[in-house]
Amino acid sequence: MKKGKLLFLIAFLAFCGLVIAFVCRTNHDSPATSSPTEDVSQFVTLTDAVPDAILEIRYFSTYNFVGSRIDGYLEPTALLTKRAADSLRAVSDDVKALGYRLKIYDAYRPQRAVDHFVRWAADVSDTRMKPYFYPDLDKSVLFEQEYIMEKSGHTRGSTVDLTLFDMETEKEVDMGGTFDWFGPESHPDFCGNPMTGEYTGDNSQSPTGRSITPEQFAHRMLLRSAMLRHGFKTLESEWWHFTLRDEPFPDTYFTFPVKQLTVKP
Repeated sequence: MKKGKLLFLIAFLAFCGLVIAFVCRTNHDSPATSSPTEDVSQFVTLTDAVPDAILEIRYFSTYNFVGSRIDGYLEPTALLTKRAADSLRAVSDDVKALGYRLKIYDAYRPQRAVDHFVRWAADVSDTRMKPYFYPDLDKSVLFEQEYIMEKSGHTRGSTVDLTLFDMETEKEVDMGGTFDWFGPESHPDFCGNPMTGEYTGDNSQSPTGRSITPEQFAHRMLLRSAMLRHGFKTLESEWWHFTLRDEPFPDTYFTFPVKQLTVKP
């Protein structure tokens, strides 16, 4: 090989080595923010931040769409990022002035719980809770219609599922539908316009003609307006589901279990 060609080849290989080294170093220095993590340092026990909240953690119980306790729920408590908990405290103060308390069904949800949902949905023969949560649906469509997904905003730590509790009647407020009902009846725009708060009575989305009353729609709007005022955003398919708009970990999915956090002195 001629000396000129040899020098060119050496220079070319050296350049390739520099490029590879740069790419490897860049990838190493910039890990994917979506990697699972056990870090609990930015989380709080929800009731420490919102002492007026009532907890009914459905996934610690057997009364949920699966029909058994969900993986990762070690205690009947709720966790949130500190930022989301602070905003929820402001919501609680607002609704308390109106005679209500917040009732929490779920908050942070570990990835292992989401994986449990996925396994359950894949087993189309297990329909023991169908009469209570998805009577109008064939279980085989839960993935297709995105009722069950492999990732959940809850796992990022700033999403909460909740309703209102009436302090005068000492009962849960009637929202016209149960938490985790799989169907259009759970949509915020069912029978009304959530942007204006107007009740329309339009129940054409319901496959079986179900409906909600003006009072039930107004209750949904009361919860919605309080959450929106304090920085939460909605989900178009669930009236009970809210995520902090400025969530601190938009790309991180946490893996630690749900249990009471140890308060450091």
